Amino acid sequence: MKKLALDVGFMAVNGPLWGRLDPEDGLPIMGFRVEERHINPGRICHGGMMMTFADMLLGFTAGIAAGGRKFVPTIQLNGDFAAPAPLGAWVEGKGRLVRLTRNMGFVDSLITADGVPCLRANGIMKIPSQDTPHGDIRRLFG
Repeated sequence: MKKLALDVGFMAVNGPLWGRLDPEDGLPIMGFRVEERHINPGRICHGGMMMTFADMLLGFTAGIAAGGRKFVPTIQLNGDFAAPAPLGAWVEGKGRLVRLTRNMGFVDSLITADGVPCLRANGIMKIPSQDTPHGDIRRLFG
């Protein structure tokens, strides 16, 4: 996996995230290592960080499925926590496109911590009519 160049704003503080595109369907596979700054008092990854990761993964999944040239804001994000992601764990998820319409992308993922399912997430992303000024988001993945 390649370190994603998301080093501004919110993700500069909460990253880094790593990723690659699945050669079979071109959709993202992303991950991060749980660090001290990601944990809660129970010494497991904070749910907010897990949902942030899910939001990024699902957003990139919808954006790439929509052609790769659109920044897609989140309309709805749901998560079901199945197990903890302990300090030091490798958290990984692969986005799956459920349905794409002209205006919305429906996406989901099963996210794991060291291979153990820890978060099932799904979301609805807005597909805007304009392309992002930053170009094709697939370039982030190499």
